[in-house]
Amino acid sequence: MAVQLAKYFGADVYSTCSGGEQMELIERLGATAIDYTTEEVGDYVAKYTDGAGFDLIFDSVGGANLTKSFAAARLNAQIATTVSLCELDLSPAHFKGLSIHVVFMLIPMLHDYKREDHGKILSRLSQIIEEGRLKPVVDERRFSLEEAGKAHAHLESGNAIGKVVIENRVN
Repeated sequence: MAVQLAKYFGADVYSTCSGGEQMELIERLGATAIDYTTEEVGDYVAKYTDGAGFDLIFDSVGGANLTKSFAAARLNAQIATTVSLCELDLSPAHFKGLSIHVVFMLIPMLHDYKREDHGKILSRLSQIIEEGRLKPVVDERRFSLEEAGKAHAHLESGNAIGKVVIENRVN
């Protein structure tokens, strides 16, 4: 979704992946795919930004991967992460003057904070979807409720492409 939305709003988008199907998907969505299993951070930063780094990084992996985000960022860049459960030395971010945004979208809704603003965002997303410019990416494998553990393992394996679906199949 992040790749599609960034493209929709006119960004030049680069996305890391582990090759294969992920690379094909990213390119099909209009972004430049970077295979992190074959390219080091410094190499792709040099290749795509002349060594300056990226302006904005969206990190959906978190943990130790955040240090790679710090390395890929330009001076005074912004990093948004949706996974912050980690203990991490923030010195590299400090020395680059990075802004780090920890995003948990449900928090404002749970606290009824800026409800009207979120309503506008959701309305705009609905328009983008109706225009056919935002489509869900769903893994081809489906799991039953009894297979929830297998679904989670598939997601954690890095082999899932898109969202993983667990169905409550009724016999």
